[in-house]
Amino acid sequence: MPPTLHTARLLLDPYTPDDEEDFVALFQDVRVSRWMGDGPSAEADDRALFGRIFSKVYAQDLFGVWAVRREGRLVGHAEIKRTDAVDGHEIVYALAPEAWGSGLGTELAEALVTHGFGTLGLTEVHATVAAENEASLRLLGRIGFEHVRDIDEADGGLTRVLTACRRRPRARSSRR
Repeated sequence: MPPTLHTARLLLDPYTPDDEEDFVALFQDVRVSRWMGDGPSAEADDRALFGRIFSKVYAQDLFGVWAVRREGRLVGHAEIKRTDAVDGHEIVYALAPEAWGSGLGTELAEALVTHGFGTLGLTEVHATVAAENEASLRLLGRIGFEHVRDIDEADGGLTRVLTACRRRPRARSSRR
């Protein structure tokens, strides 16, 4: 199970079986799912995905997957996992549309990056974003991600690969 993470307004904790309906509702919302993976999926596929979080990801401690809560309500989904597409650890996050535009996406992405650099000890964290998803591209740029390359998708789409590098502490100079 992943550790619980906190931001000023969000709680990232492991999913519970009671979260299934909210998870499915989030992933079935086309405003959200259009930017996730291969786009909208059938409800049965989203329910199967939710089940795999418990039967595979948590059971085998594969990678961090969190329910994102605000004031006790599920408002999003978050992951950090190793992927071949970026040859490193990628952050994945989604928020329900009612949480958009209030800075929660920035809080969420920063929490994942901090976890990657701190707890996981990574030197780089990556994100893949559809080229048309301007809001996510701007958000990631504001928190230090830089565009490193593009992936031409089989469906003709373009995915941007962005990377954030852990900053090394500056050496202190001693004056005498």
